[in-house]
Amino acid sequence: MKRYCFTLDLIDDEKLIETYKDYHKSVWPEIKESIKSAGIDELEIYLFGIRLFMIMDVNDSFSFEAKAKADLENVKVQEWETLMWNYQKALPGAKPGEKWMLTENIFTL
Repeated sequence: MKRYCFTLDLIDDEKLIETYKDYHKSVWPEIKESIKSAGIDELEIYLFGIRLFMIMDVNDSFSFEAKAKADLENVKVQEWETLMWNYQKALPGAKPGEKWMLTENIFTL
């Protein structure tokens, strides 16, 4: 099993952040299914201030390319991603349209 960690910021607005958290209390079933069917076994998102941190554990069937292709072809995933952009803010250095940024593992115990 491989683990990937990502980070992203939210728009610095308390009301928007609370709404974002509420959406994640009841993530749409189609989104959960798209995650699981991509070979993602575990996925957690943490929040500190406006900074999000996502931990993703994947199995051998997972590929970033296949997940990206499937997401582009999934209407509900596109609807969810468009909705989430109302709350998310790209990190400095992100390319246009780039959201979650893959982090570099610099220490493992």
